[in-house]
Amino acid sequence: MTDFIGHSNSVYSLAFSPDGKMIASGSEDKTIKLWRTTDGTLLKTIDGHSNSVYSLAFSPDGKTIASGSGDKTIKLWRTDGTLLKTIDGHENTICGLAFRPDGKMIASASWDNTVKLWRTDGTLLKIISVNPDLDLVYSVAFSPDGKTIASGSGDKTVKLWRT
Repeated sequence: MTDFIGHSNSVYSLAFSPDGKMIASGSEDKTIKLWRTTDGTLLKTIDGHSNSVYSLAFSPDGKTIASGSGDKTIKLWRTDGTLLKTIDGHENTICGLAFRPDGKMIASASWDNTVKLWRTDGTLLKIISVNPDLDLVYSVAFSPDGKTIASGSGDKTVKLWRT
């Protein structure tokens, strides 16, 4: 077992790079940390959110990390820590992110009861109101062919949507 020690508060999100050589962790301490999986070496600390980091996803090519936060933003980063883009558009915490398998689209799940589809340039493509009368949306995933999105909510359901 290898321990990855370095955050100053709770860790809320994790994502492996596609090649498995790196793991990203997002924390209540508002940072993202990149670690080498083989030995737990801290490679980079990324600062930029003003609230906890609740969700992380690597792009399929492993060159970009998407982070979602309680500050209601999605940020796209290079693995060297360079901020590429900040995407605004949710009205509450973003706690689920997924890249479409081709890397050209991101789905975000939020406590504002929506799943939103974005181009990686930040263009909003679609808003899916999951269930505004029930509960929060916690997670989102793309199917392997990228044509279907799954969302998980506090209303005890998993829903499938066509992109």
